Amino acid sequence: MKKRIMGLLLTALLLAVPARAADDITVTVEGETMPAFAVDGVTYVQLVPLLKALGDWEVSWDCQSCMATAETDLFTLDVPVQRSYVLADGYTYWTGQAALLKEGHTYVPLRSVSNLLGAQVNFVNWSTPVSVWERECTCYTEEDLYWLSRIISAESQGESLIGQIAVGDVILNRVASDQFPNTIKEVVFDQKDGVQFEPVSNLTIYNEPTEQSVLAARLALAGVDAAGESLYFFNPAFSQGLWVRQNRTYYASIGSHLFYQ
Repeated sequence: MKKRIMGLLLTALLLAVPARAADDITVTVEGETMPAFAVDGVTYVQLVPLLKALGDWEVSWDCQSCMATAETDLFTLDVPVQRSYVLADGYTYWTGQAALLKEGHTYVPLRSVSNLLGAQVNFVNWSTPVSVWERECTCYTEEDLYWLSRIISAESQGESLIGQIAVGDVILNRVASDQFPNTIKEVVFDQKDGVQFEPVSNLTIYNEPTEQSVLAARLALAGVDAAGESLYFFNPAFSQGLWVRQNRTYYASIGSHLFYQ
């Protein structure tokens, strides 16, 4: 019995917030103040209030696996404690920092999880409240989802969920830009300066998309930001991307692709 009690105490200690000093910080979501703290420059927010403020999710807790699960119409979100990722419909979405337990509550890294939920985070400095709000949901059609999921699948099949979302974000950024056509289908098949995407040339654009690519398309359409304002991407294993390198601003490397604004 003593061994079991000691084991439970050890588990609780391992899952608790690290002994490093936690800084006080104010976080508001849609104007409502959330329980939050900062450790080593990373802001953590309590999961359940965050989810309820951003869509009234139903949340449950599994003591055995130390994982919170939330349900929404868009996807099922699993948040394992002490892991630097969450699962969206079972697909890994890397958050950069691990979820933590504090006083019996799950806390998650604010920016990465908020972005996954389609919300925008505004950080000014540590003495100013951090504000989070939902992005305006852009209405889209079944045709939009059809072509976006196919271009994501054809361009980035085998990439992580965040890598696939980033490809979708580039398509949507082009739709929003006055430099490109204003629909997803027209952007995909744009040939103003030559064929823009290889899958259009090799006809893989017509292949059935993977389930992960469909989810990535839905998340991109819901406002998940993985690529900032990037308008271009390429895989350096297959292309030198000389024009892009010389004429656009580098944004990030995500998976096998380099993204440029």
